[in-house]
Amino acid sequence: MNGGLPDPVQTFRAEAADLFEQLESTLLDIEGNPGDRDLIDTAFRALHTIKGSGAMFGFEAAAAFTHHVENAFDMVRKGSLAVSPQLVEIALRAKDHIRDLIDAPETADGMTGDIILKDLALLVGGTPAGGHSQPIPTPKPEIKRTTFRLHIVFAQNAMMTGSNPLRLLDELRELGECSMVPVADAIPPLEEIDPFGCYMAWDCVLTTEKPRSAIDDVFIFVLDDMELTVEEVEVTPKLLGEILVERGAVSQEVLQTALEGQEKLGNILVKEGVLSNDKLRAALAEQGHLKTEQDRAAKEGTAIRVQAEKLDELMDQVGELVIAQARLRQLADKSNDITLKSIVEEIERLSGHLRDVSMGIRMVPIGTLFSKFRRLVRDLSNELGKQVQLSWSGEETEIDKTVIERLHDPLVHLIRNSVDHGVERGDEREAAGKPREGRVHLSAVHSGAQVLISIKDDGKGLDRARIRAKAEETGLVTPDQELSDNELFNLIFHPGFSTAQKITNVSGRGVGMDVVKRMIDGLRGTIDIASTPGEGAVFTLRLPLTLAIIDGLLVRVAGERYVIPLSAVEECIELSSEDDARSTGRDFLNIRGDLVPFIRLRNLFDLSGPAALYPKVVVVSAGEFRFGVVVDQLLGGHQTVIKSLSKLHADIPTFSGATILGDGGVALILDVPRLLDFSQSREEQLKAS
Repeated sequence: MNGGLPDPVQTFRAEAADLFEQLESTLLDIEGNPGDRDLIDTAFRALHTIKGSGAMFGFEAAAAFTHHVENAFDMVRKGSLAVSPQLVEIALRAKDHIRDLIDAPETADGMTGDIILKDLALLVGGTPAGGHSQPIPTPKPEIKRTTFRLHIVFAQNAMMTGSNPLRLLDELRELGECSMVPVADAIPPLEEIDPFGCYMAWDCVLTTEKPRSAIDDVFIFVLDDMELTVEEVEVTPKLLGEILVERGAVSQEVLQTALEGQEKLGNILVKEGVLSNDKLRAALAEQGHLKTEQDRAAKEGTAIRVQAEKLDELMDQVGELVIAQARLRQLADKSNDITLKSIVEEIERLSGHLRDVSMGIRMVPIGTLFSKFRRLVRDLSNELGKQVQLSWSGEETEIDKTVIERLHDPLVHLIRNSVDHGVERGDEREAAGKPREGRVHLSAVHSGAQVLISIKDDGKGLDRARIRAKAEETGLVTPDQELSDNELFNLIFHPGFSTAQKITNVSGRGVGMDVVKRMIDGLRGTIDIASTPGEGAVFTLRLPLTLAIIDGLLVRVAGERYVIPLSAVEECIELSSEDDARSTGRDFLNIRGDLVPFIRLRNLFDLSGPAALYPKVVVVSAGEFRFGVVVDQLLGGHQTVIKSLSKLHADIPTFSGATILGDGGVALILDVPRLLDFSQSREEQLKAS
């Protein structure tokens, strides 16, 4: 039993995962900047930390293997080994193997490690060695910062014997952060001063990573003739009086008497003649030094790790609070109690702030995801014999961690397709007047309650003729069927659809784009495609910022209530009697000169009940397409806590979830893109029948 404390091995694995990400990113940077010493040092430190911590937590094989890679980078630091593409390639493979040795040591392939070490030994000019028979390096102890209080009094004849006190004090400062105050108490009257004598003393506070013996080493040649007092000091906030008593400057009795006065403690003691100005300044300097050191330590400890499950549980509880607050608001609206209404408004404010803070905790910069694809593009480029550079912008854009986790695989598929299908080979690009090196660019930007993520390449663009031919071959379209660019491009998301001329390890089996569409639909997002022949293609993902709580528009249709995500709503208008009297086959609204189609939820869902005298139209957008949704009544804005549908109802395409209302009732949340698809497919079925 560990009393609920986290498993130290799992904690190490989590920290190692961060180190592996840092190491991979650094290695890829080194490949482009082989002369950057800071990058080399960063890679070396990451390997050293993995090695030492791995041995400490029982991952002996990982520590022994890492030792060899660390040695190679130590040779680079010392100038005996040059950075080369081969070294970076071996280091990346080694990083993957070390991760396997830590994440799943029982299944890690020992032969893979031996091959990597043989390649590394040949590169550095050594003898190949096995990966598991090497001695385990002993990890260096953790560096500890210690604060010392020093009182330094040199011998009066120190300068006459060839010593230089000021130079020794400068050497002391080089050991760490040092606060030093001269003490002139022992200086005699002018007529008694020996011009060759040393009368000054120094009070010093030193914070250093060096051991206690390093202080003695500074004064080693004068130690026998001087007075040197060294005490270790605890780094905690202290009052001036405590420091003075600890230093022996005043007694506790004198301090207590002085505290009864009204002036500042230091001034009181100086006036009473029990403390010199120099000793007061020394004590104040120590007080300031200790406070600075404590603040530094506090800042270093501000970041903590929190399990993802705990964040999910927190968000669930915030969602329940929002539901309870809505019920309380409904009760308050029926009451004339002003005090109750005031309390409800305060609870609404607090719960809203708590919701924003909780959602903010879950938000993660998307740059953490973008940086993972550098290795993917590099390896694909080498495999396909192309020169492709990955770049990105908007990496500071934040998105819900759940969305980030589920977005990885779709982006992998899209990037692989851009590198394989989009970017041409170097000779083809030169023939087309392009740079030999292709480019894939990732970008992210906030747009209301959505985030737009684009994958853009500067390749040849989508081949409309080949897509059309493949669609006709598979029976998706007829030869005489007219298609817009958007309709044509969306054919690539059909299962099994592929225009690749041959099957490779990268593509050609028609598996991938349909998976992308399904995953993005599962995130309640959409995909837009744009392509210019000879210039490239752009895939834009429109995704919600969060999957937990959204702002919605609550509507009523034939006695049933539904929620439309507010991010999809453009405007609300009243349906005129002329528009309402038209045929229900294909309805259009004229909104400021634009024809906007609309659908009637009453008919689409086969709802019965009296129709509203003045129905409303909610104009929504799905990607670049606008359409209207006819409802009976607009009930107002609603903070919507999304609840998943049961397994029995999970396959209903028009709903993305449900929410609990203030009166305890349930309202279904409309999935706007799927609602449009369902309406169009139903219309086609009616025409066919």
